[in-house]
Amino acid sequence: MVSINSTKEENKKINEAGAFYNSFLSYVEFIFSDTKKRGTIEIDPVMERINKTCNFVRYERRHLLLALHQAGHPDSDNYLPPHAIRSAIVAIILGAQLKIPNHRLVELGAATLLHDIGMLSLPMELYLSGQALTDKEKKLLQTHPIHSYRLLQLSNFPENVTLAVLEHHERNDGSGYPRNLIGADISLYGKIIAIACSYETLSAKRVYKQEKDQHNGILELLKNEGKRYDNTVIRALVNALSIYPVGQYVLLSDGQKAQVIDVNLDSPRNPIVIPLALMNEEKKIHIDTLNQEITVVRTLTREEVDTQYHSAKCLEGKTAHRSPA
Repeated sequence: MVSINSTKEENKKINEAGAFYNSFLSYVEFIFSDTKKRGTIEIDPVMERINKTCNFVRYERRHLLLALHQAGHPDSDNYLPPHAIRSAIVAIILGAQLKIPNHRLVELGAATLLHDIGMLSLPMELYLSGQALTDKEKKLLQTHPIHSYRLLQLSNFPENVTLAVLEHHERNDGSGYPRNLIGADISLYGKIIAIACSYETLSAKRVYKQEKDQHNGILELLKNEGKRYDNTVIRALVNALSIYPVGQYVLLSDGQKAQVIDVNLDSPRNPIVIPLALMNEEKKIHIDTLNQEITVVRTLTREEVDTQYHSAKCLEGKTAHRSPA
């Protein structure tokens, strides 16, 4: 066990990351609303915002991921803005893991942020309804990458960016759309966005499905490694986020419940965690599960974690009111 920052300092960093995310979300909600009205996007403010995001991710990635986990997925039916931001953050992390230079990271981040903006050209019930779609409606929904591509072209975004939004639903095995591209025919940005937005969608709640935890989202993508998704990018995802991503609750081999707070660069299967029982200590203590004395046994649901806290509070209450022996 090793002491890290004080609880106060850690919470301050997480709160700052949360404020950054909330500000970004407000900005993207404005961009989507403004684009729907005007039919074009101002390129410079978007690129500047993404550049700031790349810098924030570079220095505050861990705190930002913890803040996103704390915030959870919004209850609002309109998932497009939060999906755009969360996918962009994951794509930037993936791009950095793949050693993409900063100016390319900005292009990748912009493309991911705007990959679904073509949805605004379609009837809202196609993507916000929980009802099963007809074949005709599915085909109409699958035109959104083309709408995104045309909108970004009209707004004078670089070709790398416009091509990436066109290809974000293409898949290695040719099962994607709109052009049924295969493997090497898909751009690197397109491959990264495909995995980033699929990961975000798998771990998010939608009107048509229940959310999965991040761990199961990673496992689901690994099942399609080399089939629908690019091997190199999948490996980058696992190495950057680990099998147990930051924020995930886990059960340890010594019986403790813990939260993942960082990735172990030497082993993506062995994250760095904080025991929940020590969360409010003056100094946060972390455990490196690469030390084989303590390992991760399985993931925990929020309900299991909430139950522990509820039981602990009840016990504290009983203790506080207990008469001296």
